[in-house]
Amino acid sequence: MTNNQTKQQNKTLILGLGALALVRPLMKITGFIHIFGNEAVGSIAMTILISIAWILIVVKKGVQNPIQVLTLAGVSYAAFAIILSGILSPILDGGLQGPLTNPIGFISVFITNILWGLVLGIITLAIPYQKR
Repeated sequence: MTNNQTKQQNKTLILGLGALALVRPLMKITGFIHIFGNEAVGSIAMTILISIAWILIVVKKGVQNPIQVLTLAGVSYAAFAIILSGILSPILDGGLQGPLTNPIGFISVFITNILWGLVLGIITLAIPYQKR
């Protein structure tokens, strides 16, 4: 596989992982998150399940630089979540709410998800698997 093919594959993987994480806010919006008992437990459980899925996918793909890929997946999720909030909050709440209305909130969404991806990347790097 050429370097360009690897980069394109990683971009697709990063965007796919970010989109996968949208399951959690969508479950919250639909109320399906309450299958875990309450919203707090559901959010934590879904974050753990998504984290496990991200790690398993990156290991299965044999990604050469899991820290970079998972950190960027955190960035892509943050961007997707902010966009989703910007689209859905006016529809569901009657007005724009969320990170787009608060600069500190906007920045904190990115920082939180960058750190989430970074930690998962470090965990993944510690897992012995054959990197391509």
